This record gives sequence, C-alpha cells and structure tokens, in this order.
Amino acid sequence: MEAPTTTPTEHATGRERITALDVVRGFALCGILLANVKPIAHTGDLWRAAEPATPDDAWMGLLVEQRFFPIFSLLFGVGFSLLLESAAARVARPRVILLRRLLVLLAAGLAHFLLLWPGDILSTYAVVGLVILLPSTWLPRRVVAGLAPVLVAVSLFLGGERFTLVAGLFLLGSALTRYGVTARIERSTRVPALLGPAFAVAAAPALWWSTGQEGGDPGFGRALALSGLLLAGVYVCALLVLLRTPLRPALRAVFAPLGRMALTNYLTATVLVLLAARLCGCSPEAWSSARVVATSAVILAVQWLWSVLWLRTHRYGPLEWLWRWATWGRRP
Repeated sequence: MEAPTTTPTEHATGRERITALDVVRGFALCGILLANVKPIAHTGDLWRAAEPATPDDAWMGLLVEQRFFPIFSLLFGVGFSLLLESAAARVARPRVILLRRLLVLLAAGLAHFLLLWPGDILSTYAVVGLVILLPSTWLPRRVVAGLAPVLVAVSLFLGGERFTLVAGLFLLGSALTRYGVTARIERSTRVPALLGPAFAVAAAPALWWSTGQEGGDPGFGRALALSGLLLAGVYVCALLVLLRTPLRPALRAVFAPLGRMALTNYLTATVLVLLAARLCGCSPEAWSSARVVATSAVILAVQWLWSVLWLRTHRYGPLEWLWRWATWGRRP
C-alpha cells in the first residue's frame, strides 16, 4: 500500500525518500492495526450489526475507529502521483507502469480478501485507483483538486460511503503532489501548525455529534466519517510539527521502518492476529481494549524489529520488492 535525521534516504525510483511520509505512514499503520485487531480475530463476526460501545472500548471509537484509513488513502494518492512523475522521466508510457501496479495490488488484495480476511482494503484501493485515480492523471490538476472535496462531501452526504470517500482522498493526495505541496512537506511548519488547531476545533462538535448517535441511526456513518477525517487531519498536522522539533530522530526511528514496509506489515499483521486469536481462543466479548492494545503492541514490536533488521541490508521490504518487480517488469 502506498503508503512514506535530517538527510533523507534515497527513494526507490531515484528521488530522495520523503521521511515525513514514511513516518506518517508508519504511524497510520499502528492505528490501522489497533482498529483491525478485533474484527480480524473474529472474522466470522465481521458483518454482524454493530453493537453499542461499552465503557471499555468507547475510547477506541473516539480516537481510533475510522481515524487512520483516511491517512492511508491520502498517502496512496500522494505516492501514486510521485510514481507517475518518476515513471514519466524514465519510460515512454508511464501510465502502463501505474496500470500494472494497480493490477498487482488488486491481485494481492483479492488474495488477502479471499484467503485471510474479508475486511481487506487493498482491493478497494486498487479498484478506486483503476476507476478514479488513473483516469485523473489526464485531467488538469485544478480539476483534480476541485473534484477531491466534492467526492468527500458526497461521501459524507451518503453516510460515509467508503468508495467515494477513498476516491476523494486519493484525488486530494494526488493534487497535493501535483501542486508541489508534498515536495515542501519537510520544510513546512507554519501550515500544519495552523491547520492542526483548526482541525481540532472542528473535530470537537463532530465528536460530540458522533457520540450522540446509535449504530443504527442514519447519521451515525456520517458523524463517524466526518469526525474521522478531522481527527486524521489533527494527527497528521501534529506529526508534521513534531518532525520539526528535537523529537524528529525518535519519531523517525519508531515509525519510518514500519512505514517503509507498510505493505509487508499490513498483510503479515493479518496472519499474526489470526495466529494470536487461534492461540488465545477467546470469545469476542473477551477481547477488551486492553487485550487489543496488548496484542497490537506485541505485533508492532515484532514488525518494527523485523523491519529495522531487514532494511539494514535491503532497500525495499520483501512484498514491496515483489510489487516493484511486477510494476516495472524487471528485477529491482
């Protein structure tokens, strides 16, 4: 999933990696795992009706649910346009490269969906990429930037409909790259410092609205999606500001390895959660927030160590390497 010290490391395509993207992606990966542990552990119960939150898991709904996949979606659009820029400088038909990349992602997502967990997001990303993101590369950037908020607004009107929301966030990420915002992300402090509090102020009534809704209410999905978008904005802005402080080396050390191997870690997390659930053998009711956090912490610790050791001797994660090979049609 396209998901990305002072000296940036070299990017796979020859450009320098943008450390802030790796950090934000790794941070989002942690949140995605927190949100997914319980559904993955009880895959057979995935499609059952949502139950009212208990005091034990209410904070998960407040801070975690629907708060991190918008970050991943935005980063996918960013990474897609970065790849288009790199491919355009290297091959005569860069969109063929992007098409192959999306088709391989679709195959991986369908395998994940059919073999492991029906909550897979990769297949959704691939379909939205094929239907919306790839065709948008022929559109002027101002049109892409204008369509992004329209699609997000339509999604909210429809109660947080995910396909349209992902499409809007993809286009937003693509527009940020095409307008040069992504290239300046490492040098900007004032913009996220101003946007972060604004998102927080807007998120407060949205959170109040979402806590007043029941799972079956028509406005529940709309409130959850809106509060999720706003809190995602708060999280990203806070990270970007912190990356301009002495905390940067620590944030880079903790989150960048996870972010650089986001596809590998996302898919292997499903296997590890299913294994933990099999060993635990607990009923759905026994999966308290404490158990979810503990399980996530152990899995993330294993993945972080694995990522750090792997990246010492390899430029890409194992699945990232295979994805790149299939994308470019030659061995990296």
